[in-house]
Amino acid sequence: MMKSLYLPLLATAVSASWIDEDTPTRLRTTTSLVDGSTYHLVMSDEFNVPNRTFADGDDPTWTALDKSDDDYSASGGGSLHFYNSSVVRTTPDGMLTISSIIEETSWTLYDPLKKKWKEEKKHFKSGMIQSWNKFCFTGGIIEVDVILPGEPDIGGLWPAVWMLGNLGRATYEGSTNNLWPWSYDKCDRKKQESQVISGCNEANHFGLNKRQGRGATEIDVIELLGGDSNGPLPATDPPIELPYVDMTLQ
Repeated sequence: MMKSLYLPLLATAVSASWIDEDTPTRLRTTTSLVDGSTYHLVMSDEFNVPNRTFADGDDPTWTALDKSDDDYSASGGGSLHFYNSSVVRTTPDGMLTISSIIEETSWTLYDPLKKKWKEEKKHFKSGMIQSWNKFCFTGGIIEVDVILPGEPDIGGLWPAVWMLGNLGRATYEGSTNNLWPWSYDKCDRKKQESQVISGCNEANHFGLNKRQGRGATEIDVIELLGGDSNGPLPATDPPIELPYVDMTLQ
C-alpha cells in the first residue's frame, strides 16, 4: 500500500495543478542532504479520494496496466502474473492499494520469433501503476510513504517503487531494447551495438542530438525480494542472498 507520493523537485515556477491540495504546507519544501539547498514541491498525490480507478484514461496522473508482464530473466524465468487495473484502487482511509490475487487470465499472443499466434494463460493477477508520458522530470528529490507486502523470509513477491527514463516504457519490452539500462554519453565502439542512441552516431534520429548517447536508465527507489536463500544465489557477483533489497541506479 502507498500512503502518499511526493516529488519535491527544484523549480523556478510551481504549477498547483500537479500538487495535491491535501498535501500539508510543511511538506511543500525540503532541504537537500547533499548541499543544503531548498527544494520546492511541484507534484504530489495523497490518494485521499476514495474509489479512484486507474485504468487507461481514468486518471490524469497515473495509468494502471492491463497487460501481461513479459519480463524474462537470463535463465528463462518470467513473471507469473498478469497486470490488471482492477486490482489498483484507493481505499476510504486514504491508501493506494495494489493487490495480488489468484485469478486466471487467458489471451492470444503473437510470437514474433515463431511468427504465429498462440494461446497464453497466467494464474495470478497483480498491478503496476505508471506516470509514463503524463508526468516527467529531469532531477530533484522523490519521497514515498509505502507499506510493502508479505513477510521478509517468504518468497514469491517482488514489490518495488522505481523510475525509468521516458524513452522506454516498463514491461513494453520492444521500447527498452538497447535503451535499458544504457546511459553512456561518450562514444565507445565496444558498446555501440548495445546502445541504439549512441555517442558514436553521426545521426540520431527523431530530433535527437548527434554524438550524444541516451538511454532509459532505471533508478530503484526501493525494490525487495523476499525469501530465504540459505546462502548466496547462483551466478550473482557480488553475491546476493535472500531476503534482498536494493536502492540502485541501473
